Amino acid sequence: MQNIVENKNLSNIQLELLKLYSTDIKDSELLDIKEYLAKYFANKAINLADSIWEEKGLDNSKMDDWLNEE
Repeated sequence: MQNIVENKNLSNIQLELLKLYSTDIKDSELLDIKEYLAKYFANKAINLADSIWEEKGLDNSKMDDWLNEE
């Protein structure tokens, strides 16, 4: 494990995940972690999209207009 931690080609999140996965966990726990990570990054994307919508003054009505353009 020491060699992995010293590897400068890995990001900080990769190193932390390698540390986590160096322990033996149940498959159900692994699925929980994968679900948690997916939700975390989905929420980050949603929050960024919401801030862009707010910044640009977008709303559902504007989206409907764009969808119905010919």
